Amino acid sequence: MATTRIIPMHQNKGKTIRQCLSDRLDYGKNPDKTHDGQLISAYACDPETADAEFALSKREYYQLTGRRQDSDVIAYQVRQSFRPGEITPEEANRIGYEFAERFLKGNHAFIVCTHTDKQHIHNHIYWNSTSLDCTRKFRNFWGSTMAVRKLSDLICVQHRLSVIENPKPHGISYNRWQGDIEKLSNRDRLCLDMDAALAKKPHDLEGFYSLMEQAGYTVTRGKNITFRHPRQKRNIRMRSLPEEYREDAIREVLSGRRIHNPRKRRSPLAEQKAQLVSSLEAKQNQGRGHYYDLSIQNQITKQQARALLYYQQHGFTSADDFEAFAESVEAVKQRRDALSAQITSTEKRLNEIAVLQKHITNYLKTKDIYAGYRASGYSKAYYEEHEDAIKLCKASKRAFDELLPSDTSGKTAGSHKKQLPSLKALRAEYAELLAMKKAAYPEYYRSKDEYRELLTYQANLAGLFGIENVRSAPQREHQQEEK
Repeated sequence: MATTRIIPMHQNKGKTIRQCLSDRLDYGKNPDKTHDGQLISAYACDPETADAEFALSKREYYQLTGRRQDSDVIAYQVRQSFRPGEITPEEANRIGYEFAERFLKGNHAFIVCTHTDKQHIHNHIYWNSTSLDCTRKFRNFWGSTMAVRKLSDLICVQHRLSVIENPKPHGISYNRWQGDIEKLSNRDRLCLDMDAALAKKPHDLEGFYSLMEQAGYTVTRGKNITFRHPRQKRNIRMRSLPEEYREDAIREVLSGRRIHNPRKRRSPLAEQKAQLVSSLEAKQNQGRGHYYDLSIQNQITKQQARALLYYQQHGFTSADDFEAFAESVEAVKQRRDALSAQITSTEKRLNEIAVLQKHITNYLKTKDIYAGYRASGYSKAYYEEHEDAIKLCKASKRAFDELLPSDTSGKTAGSHKKQLPSLKALRAEYAELLAMKKAAYPEYYRSKDEYRELLTYQANLAGLFGIENVRSAPQREHQQEEK
């Protein structure tokens, strides 16, 4: 499950664009919340100098277009939160990166910061409002929030995460969705207390108000009926509540002309999956009673029958074929591992290309300024005037030293001669790798699910056939899969 929210960020009064960007990004890059920066990823920018790069792009945008607006949006942020315990920080960061990559279509630099300081892991995704070519701005179109939510849900489904099935049209805060009673609004608490009062079936409206007073509310009767609890600063008018909690609706409920349905969040039915017989046996030995043990024994029988049916349907006729079945399980595991390694390798190269693209762009924009800095004898005055550009050029040179092999010919970049690849070639390689990654994911998830199911069948059949020497290994791997 992931909840999302899009936030435009403006320049604050009394601060430069660079200062505002630095303040916002520093919050996201907080080392205490990102495992010392390990949970930060970026596209077309360096996380260390992202504020300077964003600010420089806005200066170039003004020089190219001549357009400048008051209260302009300098960057955008999306907060993406996940259900507690459902995802690892590393996977959350990858999902945030994939979301930004697909939503922005490679036209804007962005940085993804994954925070682990709360019970729920969440991403702060910042992107530059100015495009990479510095000729246009991101347009926060009508319905962008809906588009963000749909894309986030789609990615979560592809990664086997839960989504919010029926979101409210205007949205609610994450805490209220979680149902944390201590963080509900006063109006929400009032509605819950009214539900509790109606559940006691008062005879009339006056009896209902008496029950509300017993719950700690001061009820002011008159033209406008109001409720006030000691925790509230202001009265709440009954007519301002949702329609089913207003006076006329309550009268109809008390008179029997209307049924009151308290709003409850229902849990989806769990998908029936194969279960390890050993884990069911452990439950059976907990000493919860005779009927509980019978129920567990019934489940054990069903799981063994399910495993045996699969075994026979796939051409294995006796216990002597168990070794061949184990080999087929291992083949599925190898296919899953190969796809996982392919996806990991592809993602690594995609990140390298994204970083390289941005550094090449920055280098081409700032190399003349850096050449002037060297020609000035590294003048302090020249440095102060062109500080942002010089820092970006130095960062690009360091990146070239790390990412590009040394060469004896070609364009120079840094202290060594490097052959800089063309941006066109990098974009083509990036598009090809991205298509490969998208094509590999469905097959990876299929093989992963198939392996987990076969692993369960293998462990259950080993117990059924009394093959103890091969039963423990599937159990250990199954536990690792569950983690």
